[in-house]
Amino acid sequence: VYTPKERCWPVGVPTWLLYPVTPVYFLQTPKVVTMIWQEDHMVRHIYLNEKHPDKVEPSWFGHSVGHYESGDTLVVDTVGLNTRTFVDQFRTPHTELLHVVERYRLVDGGKAIEAVAEVDDPGAFTTPWRGMQRYRRVEQGPMAENVCAENNEGFFESAVDPIPTADKPDF
Repeated sequence: VYTPKERCWPVGVPTWLLYPVTPVYFLQTPKVVTMIWQEDHMVRHIYLNEKHPDKVEPSWFGHSVGHYESGDTLVVDTVGLNTRTFVDQFRTPHTELLHVVERYRLVDGGKAIEAVAEVDDPGAFTTPWRGMQRYRRVEQGPMAENVCAENNEGFFESAVDPIPTADKPDF
């Protein structure tokens, strides 16, 4: 079963939490938390202590706002997600009503991050649901280059052919 990642599409939210194979870097300034996923260098911006705009144009990662609860839990509220992403690895579709609230906190004495996602979509689900992912903290060093290749949409139908090349330039 293909996922958005295999098509070189951004994975979206909450699917972001399901691919802990490559590192996720957290950068924080006073106004924004930026999450950078090493896989194809996907970037998410979480605007701190702001509200969602009245009109949000749907996008791959939606519009995320955040704040801290109890001093150590980053709460991220995301709306405005387009319908090209899935909410899990089973290709479960959703509507543009998808609303995701994530809670990130350090656990195990700072050696891990626990992320809990609360997912609600009255256009697709009969009830809200929750999922949890834990990431262990490692000293990775610089982010490695990782670039997704284009034109792989037929990969899971076994229609993988080499990219055609011409014998001579076509001028």
